[in-house]
Amino acid sequence: MPPRMDLLFVASGFLLLLVGGEFLVRGATRLARILGMSPLLIGLTIVACGTSAPELAASLSAAFQGVPEVALGNVLGSNIANVGLILGLVAMIRPVYATPGLFRRELPLMVFSGALPIALYWNGVQGRFESAALLLLLAAYLLSLIREARQSRAQAPPVDIDGDTPAPASVWMALISILLGTAALAGGAFLLVRGAVNIAADLQVPDRVIGLTLVALGTSLPELAASAVAAYRGHSSLALGNIIGSNIFNVLAILGATGLVKPLVIDPAQMQVDMLVAVGFSLLLLPFLSLFGRLSRLPGLIMVVLYVGYIVLLFDGRSG
Repeated sequence: MPPRMDLLFVASGFLLLLVGGEFLVRGATRLARILGMSPLLIGLTIVACGTSAPELAASLSAAFQGVPEVALGNVLGSNIANVGLILGLVAMIRPVYATPGLFRRELPLMVFSGALPIALYWNGVQGRFESAALLLLLAAYLLSLIREARQSRAQAPPVDIDGDTPAPASVWMALISILLGTAALAGGAFLLVRGAVNIAADLQVPDRVIGLTLVALGTSLPELAASAVAAYRGHSSLALGNIIGSNIFNVLAILGATGLVKPLVIDPAQMQVDMLVAVGFSLLLLPFLSLFGRLSRLPGLIMVVLYVGYIVLLFDGRSG
C-alpha cells in the first residue's frame, strides 16, 4: 500500500477519534448531569468510560489484525500518557486538587489495576479466564460507584441543565451524541491501527513501539480534550477523575474485553519494562497528592519531562 495512503489512514483515524471523543464526552457528560451525579463521579464513570472507548476499539482492531503487541502497547501507552503527559499538562494549566475519597479507593485501584498486566503476562498468554476475571472486577467497581451515586443523589436534588428540569428530548439528544461518538471512535480506531501498522512495517519500527506511542497518543486525545477543558473551567476533580477512571477502565475493561474476544499471546520480555513504567507513573501521583493534596505546575512539568524522556528512550532503543 502506498505510504501516502497509510498517512491518510492515520490522519483520518486521528480526526475521527477526536470528533468521536468530543461527541461522546458531550453526550455522556450531559446524561450524567441529568442523572444528578457529582463532577468526580462523572469523571470516574461516564467520561472515563467514554474517553476509553477509542482504546477499546483500537485494541480490539489490533487483536483481530494479528498484532497483539499493538493491543497491549496501546493500553500501557495510554495509561502512561494519561498520567505523564495529559495530567501533567492539565496541572500546568491549573493545579489539580484531590479529594480525600480518592485515597480510599480510586488511587489504590488505579495502581493495583496498573500492575495486573505484570501478573497476566507472566506466561505470555492472557486467556479468556483471566479476561473474564478482569471484567468481573470492573463490574464490582462500577456497582460500588453506582451505589455511591444513588446515595449522593438521595442526599441532594438532581442537577438541572440550564436551570430547567431536563426534558425527555435532552436525554435522547445525549444518547444520540453518545452513539454517534462511539461509531466515529470505532471507525477512527480501525483506520489508525491499520495505517500505523503499515507505517511501522515500512520503517521497521516494532509493533510494540507503535502501540506505545502513535496509537496510544491517538486514542488518548479524548482524555486530553476532556481533561484540559475541565481544568480550564476550574473542574479539577472531573479532570483527575477522568484520568484515574480511564486508567482503571483501560486495564479492566479493554484488556478484559479484548482477551475475552480474542486471547492475546505476547512475549513478556518485550513488554516488561513498559509494564513497570506504567506502574511507576501511577505511583508517582501518590507522593504529590498525599503530601500536598494537589498536583501543581512544577510536578506537572516534571511528569511531562519524564514522559518525553520515556518516548525518546523508546525510539532510541526501538531495535530492541
